[in-house]
Amino acid sequence: MTATLGGTPTIVLVGHGMVGQRFLEALAERGLTATHRVVVLCEEPRPAYDRVQLTSYFSGTTPAELSMTDMEFIKDHGIELHIGDPAETVDRAAKRVTARSGLAVDYDTLVLATGSYPFVPPVPNKDAEGCFVYRTIEDLLAIEEYAKSRATTGAVVGGGLLGLEAAGALKGLGLTSHIVEFAPRLMPVQVDDGGGAALLRTIEDMGLSVHTGVGTQEIVTDASGAVTGMKLSDGSELATDLVVFSAGVRPRDQLARDCGLTVGERGGITVDEQCRTVNDPHVYAIGECALAADGRVYGLVAPGYEQAETAAATIATDEASFTGADLSTKLKLLGVDVASFGDAHGTAEDCLDVVYSDARSGTYKKLVIGRNGELLGGILVGDAEAYGTLRAFTGSVPPVSPEQLVLPAGDGASVQLGPSALPDEAIICSCHNVTKGAIRGAVTDHQCTTVPEVKKCTKAGTGCGSCVKVLGQLVTSELEASGVEVDKGLCGCFSQTREELYEIVLALRITSYRQLLDRYGREGARDGDGCEVCKPAVGSIIASLAPTIGANGYVLDGEQASLQDTNDHFLANLQKNGSYSIVPRIPGGEITPEKLIVIGEVARDFGLYTKITGGQRIDMFGARVEQLPLIWARLVDAGFESGHAYGKSLRTVKSCVGQTWCRYGVQDSVRMAIDLELRYRGLRSPHKLKSAVSGCARECAEAQSKDFGIIATANGWNLYVGGNGGATPRHADLLAQDLSDAELIQLIDRFLMFYIRTADRLERTSTWLERIPGGLDHIREVVVEDSLGICEELESLMTAHVANYRDEWAETINDPEKLSRFVSFVNAPDTPDPVVGFVPERDQIKPDLPLLTIGTRPLEGSAQR
Repeated sequence: MTATLGGTPTIVLVGHGMVGQRFLEALAERGLTATHRVVVLCEEPRPAYDRVQLTSYFSGTTPAELSMTDMEFIKDHGIELHIGDPAETVDRAAKRVTARSGLAVDYDTLVLATGSYPFVPPVPNKDAEGCFVYRTIEDLLAIEEYAKSRATTGAVVGGGLLGLEAAGALKGLGLTSHIVEFAPRLMPVQVDDGGGAALLRTIEDMGLSVHTGVGTQEIVTDASGAVTGMKLSDGSELATDLVVFSAGVRPRDQLARDCGLTVGERGGITVDEQCRTVNDPHVYAIGECALAADGRVYGLVAPGYEQAETAAATIATDEASFTGADLSTKLKLLGVDVASFGDAHGTAEDCLDVVYSDARSGTYKKLVIGRNGELLGGILVGDAEAYGTLRAFTGSVPPVSPEQLVLPAGDGASVQLGPSALPDEAIICSCHNVTKGAIRGAVTDHQCTTVPEVKKCTKAGTGCGSCVKVLGQLVTSELEASGVEVDKGLCGCFSQTREELYEIVLALRITSYRQLLDRYGREGARDGDGCEVCKPAVGSIIASLAPTIGANGYVLDGEQASLQDTNDHFLANLQKNGSYSIVPRIPGGEITPEKLIVIGEVARDFGLYTKITGGQRIDMFGARVEQLPLIWARLVDAGFESGHAYGKSLRTVKSCVGQTWCRYGVQDSVRMAIDLELRYRGLRSPHKLKSAVSGCARECAEAQSKDFGIIATANGWNLYVGGNGGATPRHADLLAQDLSDAELIQLIDRFLMFYIRTADRLERTSTWLERIPGGLDHIREVVVEDSLGICEELESLMTAHVANYRDEWAETINDPEKLSRFVSFVNAPDTPDPVVGFVPERDQIKPDLPLLTIGTRPLEGSAQR
């Protein structure tokens, strides 16, 4: 079948990776998708995804979340995308491409973006069962499956970028991991001997075994052909069940070779400065398959993006050229920051090195300085905080001495330069070649006031993401320089943020909303009644700090009662017909038959609708407000307490059955879930908190969709934070791994109290983690490394909460004064609300919605209880 469309010029793109997708976007930006037919032949079974973040799959990111392809974009621009149908032949004379399916497409312009393939050393048994490469999502899925069922030890051949990521992935899967690197140091292209030594120490401290200066001679197999080990070039042998080859990549240029296009001696489709192939002006090559005009094959995404934009511009008859690219890179490998930029190895004549090295902390910093004082490049290992600023200064003379730039904060004459010191021509985003001046223009000329708006306007920060922090600093400083005052206050009553109000309440031991408003409220709000924004927010702050500041932690006590939202006001969840639901706490989802019977009897006696929730609890719906204390009394007598389903506090800690019952379990997840739920019950926070504990890597409790989730390992527990399974799903990030029980609880204590201390009103941990400067890295520094010196205080605050916990249901039913609020009508306390009615459905009840709509007397035949 030949696909043609007479009269409309056709662009065929072969390959749909990150660079291919950027090429499509560049075509659309120049209006070419409106004037051309665009056909894409994609080999993989899924459209373009973020290969830079590939390893994040093993920390919970799904293949769908890795996707970079907006199918609405594809549809809106009429792009014909053929998934899983690679190009097999190119007839340049006929200008026709034929795909595996038999589809033949005639082209006017052909763009090859076929990428690269993993290089596998030609050693015996390299294709044995248990040998893998590390390149695509499908590779990762295969590695994961084999590791879970067939392996306990893994070895990675190659200690470069992907090799270290692969080793981290194997370790995360619970395998004893080895790294075999032929060069004398890890990451030989990016770092020098000093940086490699710092990286080696840090990685070995994590429990990985590193073998440098040796090569793989043979893969050893058993009688069935499965991997059992490796023979190394120094004569030693390494026992392993799984081997991952990550020894570099080679350009995928076979399609070009077969159709007679010129390729380089060591591979790569030879192109000119416009990314056109040198012997056919109708064919372009971009990305890792291209041998650029400067004689390089670029393996980073940023040069690939530049090539994509150059090719699109040339097709649109605009002037553009690609003559080379910045090879700077910043990565976090196995939790270690590694960055290199510019002339990192000091190849320039007469250059000098300025080095700071701290073997104890695993920090290594080297700046390469030219004869006139200009910054030529550098290497950062362990601490790459200044990468964005230093990279932007490359090629210029920094305003301070190099020594001041490498010293850690607080040492000697250390200086931390901000992005405001950069010239306008400094490149902030190397992925999209966005300058500081362009970012400033987005704020001043296009009225962008937030980082997302600037991203959309300039594309800065939408590539590898390493510039986002500097981007945020620039946006803020530019707004301030423009005289734009952004009110960060909580509401019209307070000019302070929630975080600032928390600090005020904690430092001054303020125990009432009235006191806080009159002393620290805006001038016009003092002596007023406050608003519905700040009252519950302040009420939550006071409740979370109550034991420490000397306040009554009971949320319905005195003034506190007037600060609560509707649900907290009656310690139950308001439903759509005016009735309430009751959720008793069932820690870890574990419950005895006797307690199950009590719940059934209560639901039966009060005529309640019952449903098992997603949080492993039982919800009872349909209680009138005056029935709540009666129901609670029955439940409390049976040993239940409030499940806090109504509050901005801990809801549940789900669990699987763990090693006690499950043949795959490696830890007692139920015990841990119960311990955590009983520890954090009643903890008031900016938003609700959910948790889960899984007894093994199969993750049956879905811990990675929780605010804090725990997954068992053979060596302890992995702690994940910032997950969310709601309207905006987010997989949690790995904060720490292989923790003991005590270490796990200590870190959760710190994490939760730091969240409560610094989050905004109604901000879930997932949003907070992405908003807070430094993100996960900053949180890890604070709660794991105690960088702010506040961990002892955070632990003390949690200890006070645990020691002073009281069940709100029990507090209420034992106090006649508090019981008086639980009536439908204050002037007729014995009269039930006539609008709250029900009708039968599936042997239970449901709200009588017609009755609710009319809002008068019950309709004939409706059931009123």
